Amino acid sequence: MAGFLNKILSGAKSNKSVLGVDISSSSIKVVQIKKEKGAAILETYGELALGPYTGLDKGQSTNLSLEKITGALKDLLKEANVTTKNCGVAIPMSSSLINLVKMPDVGKKRLQEMVPIEMRKYIPVPISEVSMDWRVVPKESQAPNSGEEKPDEKDEKIKRIDKIEIFVVAIHKETIENYTQIVKEAGLKPSFFEIEIFSTIRTTSSKPGESIMIIDFGAGTTKVYIVESGIIRDSHVINKGSQNISVSLSKALGVSMAEAEDIKREKGLLKDDQHTYQVSSLVVGGVLNEANQVLLGYQKKYNKNVSKVFLTGGGSILEGFVELANQKISSSVITSDPFSSLQYPAFLEKTLKRAGPEFAVAIGVALRKLDESG
Repeated sequence: MAGFLNKILSGAKSNKSVLGVDISSSSIKVVQIKKEKGAAILETYGELALGPYTGLDKGQSTNLSLEKITGALKDLLKEANVTTKNCGVAIPMSSSLINLVKMPDVGKKRLQEMVPIEMRKYIPVPISEVSMDWRVVPKESQAPNSGEEKPDEKDEKIKRIDKIEIFVVAIHKETIENYTQIVKEAGLKPSFFEIEIFSTIRTTSSKPGESIMIIDFGAGTTKVYIVESGIIRDSHVINKGSQNISVSLSKALGVSMAEAEDIKREKGLLKDDQHTYQVSSLVVGGVLNEANQVLLGYQKKYNKNVSKVFLTGGGSILEGFVELANQKISSSVITSDPFSSLQYPAFLEKTLKRAGPEFAVAIGVALRKLDESG
């Protein structure tokens, strides 16, 4: 997207290594890559749980101060042996707004005046407090029935008013300022910020015009998106994530949260232990059922099938997750493999395939930064 998403900060082009930074409520992920003979090469990557920085266990959502997040990022950069300062940063969906609105086809100049006024209906804070960008959805990607019929009061004839779809993105300025402070105080030089879903889309594969779904099963929430030709047709947040599995296991088994987290990671959603499976699958199954309703609603509204579903987020790496998802979702479900976009030593393949869904955002940011660097 043009505008502030590309140009919040300006960065000089270089052929050096670049870094993608993903700061979520439960962890920080970084991926450092470089370009060599036209290929993206993985140099290093790392993840650091934020729970221990506030007295919680790994895998739990936090609400840390900017200072503690900065300290954690510094620790991760050192631990992962990151050598570059040039980076891009992902902004969480919770701090942003994405919307598709229908507007009269009155030309770009008029739209520049009309879009901010129209968006006041959807943005719960003054427009002056957000950075906003928009673009007209290309004609080939416009949803059907984009016009509407309305009586002409003068001649009582039916007049068709052509409408077009406008894709609007907004981020609270305070969020951008906070993330700028964090990464700069950690010694990094950010050249852009982008909403995390756009980073994830960059690591998925789909054909032009094809509709896909992305299910991001995080620690505290699950985010569901339906994407068509890079346009987010629908988005939905479910207020449950992998930490809800740990909470349920802790209560059902009478163990601490730390022990429940270990059991969750060890047992996953395998049926070897029926008790833990029933507890865990109840949480995950409920989330997947809700995600499937989003899928079915989209297909009914647009009369178009979702060809495949990508699983991302740390919770989706649990053993048996993709198998349960294929039972609950009315489309083919696969686990995201964002590291496949990069070249890396063969001995890391098994490790990176398993860790991949957790790093989709960080890799997507790094790939954009690499493209920016030329």
